[in-house]
Formats: sequence, C-alpha cells, structure tokens
Amino acid sequence: MAVQQRRNSKTRKAKRRTHYKLAAPTLVKCPACGEYKPAHKMCECGVYNGKTIVEKA
Repeated sequence: MAVQQRRNSKTRKAKRRTHYKLAAPTLVKCPACGEYKPAHKMCECGVYNGKTIVEKA
C-alpha cells in the first residue's frame, strides 16, 4: 500500500477538490402549463410527453 510521505498543503487539497460541486438540475418548460419541471418527469399539471396522464381538479 502507498504511504503518504509528507503532508499536503491546504492549497493543494483545495485545487484537487475544485470539481467537487453540485450541479443545478436541468429544468425544461412544460408545454401545457409553462411551469419548469425536471426533464423526463410528469409535470404537476398531469401532462407527460404532450399527453394528459393524470386528470387534475
């Protein structure tokens, strides 16, 4: 096994971790109601892929 020979500095550790971040979810506009929703998910209005799946009151 590899054994660390000397301590990494805070700067070196931070440079390595610059890509560890959360990505904002990709949202698309619902064609029926115009609300933003995650892609490939049913909208709150009950429409998916241009078809009404669930009737909302």
